[in-house]
Parts: sequence; structure tokens; C-alpha cells
Amino acid sequence: MVTVVSYTTRENLDGEEYIALVLQGDLEMVQSKETGRFYATARKTTITSTFDESVAAALIGTQIPGRITKVPCEPYEWVVPETGELIELHHRYEFEPEGVESKPKPIKPVPQRVNPILMENPEMVV
Repeated sequence: MVTVVSYTTRENLDGEEYIALVLQGDLEMVQSKETGRFYATARKTTITSTFDESVAAALIGTQIPGRITKVPCEPYEWVVPETGELIELHHRYEFEPEGVESKPKPIKPVPQRVNPILMENPEMVV
């Protein structure tokens, strides 16, 4: 189950405003890569809606059958709000309704850098 915890107003490419619902998943225990200790967290994501603000506000607290899944994506930079640290992420979170099986989305391969010296002198490759 996910819960509608908030909403936000956004603007589309045409400059029109719309409401996005903020969804939060169940409690998860995650182990820190740095300390090895566990901490509690919950995944969050947003979904677009056709609701106005009064309907979106009334939906806060509503539970929806489904889950929030981690989906690979093209790398992007993100600033950690608590620390101001700039990090690179390779995933995003998406809502997956219960009973709907998500189809894996293809990820564009990252082009490998080729050393031009090795291209001109292939005998140097070991």
C-alpha cells in the first residue's frame, strides 16, 4: 500500500499548472553502506493528476493498493536537501498499481570512451 502524503503544483511545457500527488510507500529498513547500521526510511514519488487543490488536499491520507519501485534511468545529479551534497543517481522511483506488472524500460547504453592512440595503434592493446 502507498499513502497520499501531500501534493504539489507543477507546470507543464505549455505553462499550464497541474497537481501532482506525493505518494509514500511502506516503512523499510535499509543498511548504510558507510556505517553498516540500519535506518528506517520510506520511498516517495509523485504522480500527475487531474484534480484541483481542494480534491488533492482531501486525498491526503488515502491509501492506494500498489507499491513504489526503484527503476533504473539515465544518470542525473541531485542535491541532498539535508547536507547540500551533490550526488549522481542512476535510478528514480515510480508508482506501480497493485495487479499491474511493470514492463522493464530499456536504458540507453553509456558510450564507452575510446583512447584514440589505441585506435591508431591496435598492437598496443594488451
